Amino acid sequence: MNLRWMKWTAITALFLLTINRASAQQFRQLTINDFAGTPRVNTRGVVAYTNCTINFKYQANRVNNGYILNAFVTLVLNAEKSWIDRSRVTSNQILVEVLNHEQGHYNIAYMEQQELLREIGKTRFSRNYQYEAMNIFNRIDAKYKQLNTDYDDDTQHMTNRVQQHSWDVYFQKQLRYMPQQEEPL
Repeated sequence: MNLRWMKWTAITALFLLTINRASAQQFRQLTINDFAGTPRVNTRGVVAYTNCTINFKYQANRVNNGYILNAFVTLVLNAEKSWIDRSRVTSNQILVEVLNHEQGHYNIAYMEQQELLREIGKTRFSRNYQYEAMNIFNRIDAKYKQLNTDYDDDTQHMTNRVQQHSWDVYFQKQLRYMPQQEEPL
């Protein structure tokens, strides 16, 4: 009996570690290697650009008089479209600041992904679920596009260090207290 309990506990712990590892892999810290694209010309002082895509798919399941959607919302960092103008990064300190600012753009995309997963997960849909799901996606996507614009405007593309610090604190709080929604495995 005791051996069976220990075996069950070990299997459960291994399962929980696997789930935690899977959800932890979704959020990542950016490195210089994530920027493989060619810098654009005439970028009005912009030193770097982070390109993320959120892929949104779902499977509808009829439940009683409505539908529940099993959502697959993936966040992809497009390294070939993301770039850093290395000619303007003249020290390690500047590289750290650039990567920190670009991390903010990735954080915004991650926050969008997580909000989409939460909203879809808690919504009961009608037979117009395609329309309703796209409305949720479009509303949340517009919110985070505006947040991205506000971020760059407020920080002046990282040159306003006081505002950059304020956003860094905001991101830390948002990510620390964000309810996690795991994607289906």
